[in-house]
Formats: sequence, C-alpha cells, structure tokens
Amino acid sequence: MNNFKAVVFDLDGTLLNTIDDLGNSMNSVLDSMGFPLHTIPEYKYVIGKGLRNLVTNVLPPESRDEKTIEQCLDKMFQEYGSRWGEKTLPYPGIPELLDKLAEKRIRLAILSNKAHHITMLVFEKYLSRWPFDAVFGERPGIPRKPDPSVAFEIIDILKIPAENIVYLGDSGSDMETAIKAGMYPVGALWGFRNAEELMEYGAKVMIQTPDELLKLF
Repeated sequence: MNNFKAVVFDLDGTLLNTIDDLGNSMNSVLDSMGFPLHTIPEYKYVIGKGLRNLVTNVLPPESRDEKTIEQCLDKMFQEYGSRWGEKTLPYPGIPELLDKLAEKRIRLAILSNKAHHITMLVFEKYLSRWPFDAVFGERPGIPRKPDPSVAFEIIDILKIPAENIVYLGDSGSDMETAIKAGMYPVGALWGFRNAEELMEYGAKVMIQTPDELLKLF
C-alpha cells in the first residue's frame, strides 16, 4: 500500500507547456546573431538543464566559445524575460490534478532548472492559487538537477520522509534526481521527452495524463 503524502513537480514539460516561448525566444536570439534557427520540436531535446546548456547546445559547434555563449545567454535572459508568458499554459488536466491533490491535503512543491527569478514569475502567474510549500528554480552556487541538493532542501521543508514523496517529471534528469533523493520517480509522457528516456533513468511508473497520478493516492 502506497503512503505518499507529497508531490514534487518539475515545471517545464510537466506542469506547464513552455516550449513555444522558450523556442521562439531562443530563435530570436540566434537570428539576431546570424546563426541558424531550430524548429520548436527540436527544442524539446535541449530544454531542461538550464539556459546555459540550452544556449550552448543550439549554437553551431564551431561557435561554442565562451564569449559567444555569454553573449547569447545575456540576450536570451532579456528575450525570454520579456516574453515568457506569450504562449505558456498549464497542460490540460493540470489545474484539475492540483485541485484534487489540494483537496486530499497532499503537500506540493516545484523543482525546476529554470532560473529562479523566472521560475517565480511563471509560478505567480500560472500556479500561485494552489498551496505549494516550496518553489525552487536554479539559484547561483547551488547545483541544478540531477544533483539532489535542492530535492533534499524540499524534503527538509516538507518534513516528510523521501520515500513518501512522489517526484513527477518529464525527463531523465528528473528521474535521476528523484532516485538520488530517495523519492518515487514518475514519468510524465505528455512532456518534452519520450518513454525510452524516462525508463532508462529509472521511472517506476509512467503516466499518459495528469489525472493518472491520483491512482497513487
């Protein structure tokens, strides 16, 4: 019998579909620098490990010097910082899932590799009406996922044993984070990655729609 009392959610690709705003912002930066653009579906495979990683991976290999990366990163912070809410929305079924979890008094938290200040802006617009106990994006000097440091920080805040916490995410990095922290890894198949990646990194369960998560409670 499961005795789960909390859910830690990834943000991009799990709670919110942010792919268009991220991809369009990055393409604007690339275009301004004279670099080739990428399709929106291609961005699904380079999002999730922070903006520096995104910028590095979409630049042509011969242009990945530190100066160019920094220049594009600065532009991306400005571009995405001004248009993060143009097309972003919660995935279908997410508001209903959060309503039902809140009704059951299941504790809620968010752990993202998106820059913390943007994570908080996005959270305030789309998710702040639900009772999340902790919301963390990437902060300077603190390792990002799949390092479990912030997952442990969330465990301390919730004061719930790790084995009683579900981690829902859409990437291998999320599953790896969950396992390292001792949480129960659940893969979201509506997100940016595929079932093969989630299985490879240790998903215990994979769900097609948000409401399927309720079967664990």
